[in-house]
Amino acid sequence: MRWVVRLLKWSLLFLAALYLFWISALVTLKFVDPPTTGVQLQRYIEAKINGKAYHKKIVFKPLAQISVQLQHAVIASEDGRFYTHHGVDWEETRKVAEASEDNGKLGRGASTITQQLVKNLFFTTHRNPVRKAFEYTLAPLADTILGKQRELELYLNIVEWGPGVWGAEAAAQYHYHIPAAKLDREEAARLAACLPSPRRYRPAKMNDFSASIMDRMRMMNW
Repeated sequence: MRWVVRLLKWSLLFLAALYLFWISALVTLKFVDPPTTGVQLQRYIEAKINGKAYHKKIVFKPLAQISVQLQHAVIASEDGRFYTHHGVDWEETRKVAEASEDNGKLGRGASTITQQLVKNLFFTTHRNPVRKAFEYTLAPLADTILGKQRELELYLNIVEWGPGVWGAEAAAQYHYHIPAAKLDREEAARLAACLPSPRRYRPAKMNDFSASIMDRMRMMNW
């Protein structure tokens, strides 16, 4: 039994150290832009393993220099209650859990922008219940430490928008050859529509989903 107690003790100490690191990182990210992220490192390693070239396109921009239309489109598409929840949308989580129970299988995710930010910063795109548990516990901390505007700014600057394309500025330049500040409503909705699968979807092909996003924006008085 002693080895079990010892293992539990060291596991708890390891978890405590991890959370101290993550909290320290979030406090730093309140003021400092991240040089890289977990998902960006994942893509770099994947490219090296597959013997492919990796070219990273990213230009960090303050929120004021990112089109308000894109800000609204991403919120409408990814997290409609972004400004009212505290990192986790428990109402949406409940709906997904009920739908999964009714269907007898795991359904779509209910990740908020905050949870997606945590995933992008500290983890990878690989799905597993341990990562999800960390997301649910870290998201409220991120929401408290960073605040909504900084969360949105970080997310829009580090999220993947194509092979090697990271953030709104790089995405606007790559897909439309304009700065992120000049994206119009339709361009913004088309970019937001790509986020569920950014390496596979292209804005020009996202007619139906982008129209749905613009409808949601109108419903939210945007």
